Amino acid sequence: MNPKRIPNQPLLKILQIPNSFWGSLFCKNIIGFFILFLSWAAFLPLSTAENTHPFRYGGKLVLTTTSDPKSFNEIIAKEVSTSEITAYLFEGLTRVNAVDLKVEPHLARSWKISPDGLTWIFHLRRDVKWFDGFQFNADDVVFTFNELIYNLNIPTSSRDIFTINGQTPKVEKIDDFTVKFTLQSKFAPFLWVMSQPILPKHKLEKTVTERKFNFTWGIDTDPREIIGTGPYKLAKYVPGQQIILERNPLYWRKSVDGDQLPYINKIIYLIVQSADVELLKFLEGSIDYYVLRGMDFSLLKPLEKNDDFTIYDMGPSSSSNFITFNLNPGINPKTNKPFVDPIKLSWFSKLEFRQAVAHVIDKQKIIEIVKNKLGYPQSSAMTEGAGFFNNTNVVQYDYDLTKAKELLQKAGFIDRNQDGILEDSQGHDIEFNLYTNADNTERVDIAAIIRHDLEKLGMKINFQPLEFNILVSKLNSTFEWEAIVLGLTGGVEPHFGRNVWASTGQLHLWYPKQTTPATSWEKRLDEIFDLGVQELDENKRKVFYDEFQAIVAEKLPLIYTVLSAKLSAVRNKFENLNPTNFGGVFHNLEEIYIKKEYR
Repeated sequence: MNPKRIPNQPLLKILQIPNSFWGSLFCKNIIGFFILFLSWAAFLPLSTAENTHPFRYGGKLVLTTTSDPKSFNEIIAKEVSTSEITAYLFEGLTRVNAVDLKVEPHLARSWKISPDGLTWIFHLRRDVKWFDGFQFNADDVVFTFNELIYNLNIPTSSRDIFTINGQTPKVEKIDDFTVKFTLQSKFAPFLWVMSQPILPKHKLEKTVTERKFNFTWGIDTDPREIIGTGPYKLAKYVPGQQIILERNPLYWRKSVDGDQLPYINKIIYLIVQSADVELLKFLEGSIDYYVLRGMDFSLLKPLEKNDDFTIYDMGPSSSSNFITFNLNPGINPKTNKPFVDPIKLSWFSKLEFRQAVAHVIDKQKIIEIVKNKLGYPQSSAMTEGAGFFNNTNVVQYDYDLTKAKELLQKAGFIDRNQDGILEDSQGHDIEFNLYTNADNTERVDIAAIIRHDLEKLGMKINFQPLEFNILVSKLNSTFEWEAIVLGLTGGVEPHFGRNVWASTGQLHLWYPKQTTPATSWEKRLDEIFDLGVQELDENKRKVFYDEFQAIVAEKLPLIYTVLSAKLSAVRNKFENLNPTNFGGVFHNLEEIYIKKEYR
């Protein structure tokens, strides 16, 4: 499960479920000491001769994931199963400090901004190497933006984030280590979005020229071919079994004491079938980290001391959970058939239908039964974990089956033949498929509760949990689905959800990549995100994003359920942990090392 490092890319993605080592060394004589030292040194990184704390190096971190990655191509990734791996491999010009949420230099060592806020000059680090030893430079930055992100032949959600009023920043090389960005309008979170991962021109330029980039760095790629600048590189991938990441010996970052980072030699992801298997793996001691579901707390909490782990409570999750309906009126070009049955599309498009569903979601029941009372009801698109930008003053939909029945009757959904199933005005039974990802047992339970209450109203629900990547393919490739219970990653900056909320967005789930806004409220969302990103006054920005959340709560393209409490269990083998709500447990992974007694 993803240990929640700070993601390199600043956009929402489809969510799946995520010190001195040395004691004293006694030698009888100086010769014995040097023999021992040389024997020990053979197992250390080559660079440790110049490190202050050489005995911090080594060991492994064992994690889990409940789905194989779909690719190792960071630019086209839209799901967490891919990005949780690529986050170790690729880096941006900036990064966000997970403690104080301030933007820090990363691949860029510094920057300057013009008085009008439209021109940004980034000075790049000169000590960064790609995994294959090539020098990182301005060509890589210009290539990533001009040839990848801005390339309309490449289906990347990153383009949504950098587009304001239909325009993207101009990117130019000044010299080998200086890049200029020229904005057409002010861009409030610009430094935040510069955490966008940079990819190597020397490795990928040919794939773009030959129009093969969209199929580059797939899961069958030789790991040695996947080149980044991050702290870890891909060493091995065995589908359905494991992913192994190894320490990058060329990594540029150093600790405050001058040690070359990272300290931990290897990260191993075990690919398991579900959160239940993850829990069993943690209980048996074969993994180091586990994200608790509410139901797990009463089991794990009493075991903390004897089983040598600690449970960290980091507050409400910033990731959202919801049910959504397919409102896409498009035609599948391969079959020449509608993505959604037009009859069902007419149901889903009625606001009263979606409002009725919102009144059917028993959030308190879900919190009590599924979350073991360790959860929070969600009503706003920006969650409590977003802090300042969370709008609590939005329309609330209390659990009310009577109200739901009234709304359905108003919209023409009535059990006309008294068979227990609602019919529309033309006599069609209200029946549809409901999907969620099978590996997320909490989400399966939530969907089952929603299904049960929808059936109380007289709907026939065909509930089918699917493998995560199959579900993602339905969402952003085939578009052949009717209703889905799912989640999205979240954060504290509203603009990073633009790929979801803009009508042209790659992750505008209910009807993606519209040529023109399908509704007046979607048009207003487009306007809000264009206006909000250009407003530099934070309080004025909040007015825009409060309106966005109010519109979403009223129109219900996503019908929210509940938030999890952010609980993680971690083995007591690690030093330098500093868990935060924004960054999670391992946001500072490069600086974490394994205690001597656990080696």
